[in-house]
Amino acid sequence: MAGRGKLLLAVLLIGSLSVDPAKASPPRKPDKEQDLLARLGRERNPVNKAKYEVRLARVKLFQAMEAFEKGDPERSRKLLEVYLERLRSAWATLQASGRPAHRKPQGFKELDIELREDGRYLEDLTHRFSFLDREPVEKIRQEVDQLRGEVLRVMFPQEPPKKQ
Repeated sequence: MAGRGKLLLAVLLIGSLSVDPAKASPPRKPDKEQDLLARLGRERNPVNKAKYEVRLARVKLFQAMEAFEKGDPERSRKLLEVYLERLRSAWATLQASGRPAHRKPQGFKELDIELREDGRYLEDLTHRFSFLDREPVEKIRQEVDQLRGEVLRVMFPQEPPKKQ
């Protein structure tokens, strides 16, 4: 039995050494608001534009969380409003693109993933606010959940889409 454990350890060690660190992708740098705004202004592709909007929304969410940690819940709420507007803008851009989300999910899929992850961040932030002050944050969280539901309905329609 002990021999099997040593063999497994040896296989794992050899396997970990066989990964070439030069081929591993470097971690992505954190997004900067000014950089994303500049890219957003230059971008003409609606899918890429929506992706930048989503990334900018995430920056605003993290700024809101940071503001709360620094003891400024009012600024946190304002940043959450900006965050929600960025998500709405990304959703509007994707809808206006005319892309069939069920056949070409690029952009829609990224928005769905972002909304799902952000829902967890918002839930955590909601519980940090005092019970009397959490209603605005809870409303934003509910709107994010509702927006995610809309994205999922477009990506996975109940009835087959009609041919045009």
